[in-house]
Amino acid sequence: MAHAFTKEGPKGWNCGKCGQPLEPVSVNVEYMGSSFFVQLPGCPKCQTALIDFELASGRMLEVEKLLEDK
Repeated sequence: MAHAFTKEGPKGWNCGKCGQPLEPVSVNVEYMGSSFFVQLPGCPKCQTALIDFELASGRMLEVEKLLEDK
């Protein structure tokens, strides 16, 4: 089954810890002294955020490289 994260929220994703459906949450991401707030799918009960492989190996990797080049 394909999973998607849309403006309405993530579709088909549940927290592995609590079993709750994930909702869009604002998460503070920090790297090399820089801090960013991003919207990610997260558990409303235990506050665990989901960073999927595509995000981690794509956009986040690009941002890491940009910050390291500064």
